[in-house]
Amino acid sequence: MLHVIVGAGPVGTATARLLAERGEQVRVVTRGGGGPEHPAVQRVAADATDAQRLSELTEGAAALYNCASPQYHRWLTDWPPIASALLTAAERTGAVLATASNLYGYGEVDGPITAGTPLAATHPKLRLRAEMWRAALARHEAGRIRATEVRGSDYVEANSIFSVALAAPLRKGGRAFVPTALDVPHSWTSIADVAHTLVTAATDERAWGAAWLVPTGQPLTVRALATRFTEVNGLPPAKLTPLPYAVLWSAGLFSPMIRELRTTRYQFARPFTIDSSVTERTFDLAPTPLDVALKNVA
Repeated sequence: MLHVIVGAGPVGTATARLLAERGEQVRVVTRGGGGPEHPAVQRVAADATDAQRLSELTEGAAALYNCASPQYHRWLTDWPPIASALLTAAERTGAVLATASNLYGYGEVDGPITAGTPLAATHPKLRLRAEMWRAALARHEAGRIRATEVRGSDYVEANSIFSVALAAPLRKGGRAFVPTALDVPHSWTSIADVAHTLVTAATDERAWGAAWLVPTGQPLTVRALATRFTEVNGLPPAKLTPLPYAVLWSAGLFSPMIRELRTTRYQFARPFTIDSSVTERTFDLAPTPLDVALKNVA
């Protein structure tokens, strides 16, 4: 069975490998034709905003996976045409549209995010992810497509504040300068679990028409996670220094990426956690053991 994946970042790559190892045929679509090397993986260079081309590439596929990852500072310009093309391709081909998303659409919350927590973000960048899901859900409920979405917290292994700001210097035995609070509980999701949940949701009709929180372990503070990372990997004890917000704000004057961190700073200023028990019970899934995930940090 053919599965089409748009995007070859950490989640797209993990999803492609998971499907290929299960014996499925996989087509990875990126602008540059990148993706994992595997006999069952076909890598195609194409523009994900081109609905006609994307529809052609998805013809006959069981599922179309949205694993695209535009740069944060370009979300408001890059996401709408990609999302529109994906909806069109799913409707034209009948492939299940399975989206790998995040927690931005919830906005600031007062307790753990659960299956019943509403999407209440008000900032345009954060609200965008909620609007993408609502558009897909509306077409699903109208019978035009079959759609599902999975949502994880900050990743452990790659493409996150932890892997970039902490893991790299700690691996060298140096000091990590952290743009977040050190002792606030936070949920950390394994990329392997995002891929596993995404494939499960795409291929199990019980998942269609709903969004699912990726199985995620107990919350940890940044300090606790860094300490465990050094212990698991046999590294010197973690040395951490929190950066004042003024430093982050000033650095944002020169870096669009750092400037965008101001928008999501609330996720680390107070507890930001998820309860994925509904997903775990429904599909008999469990989070990857933390030590295993920490061994695989890029």
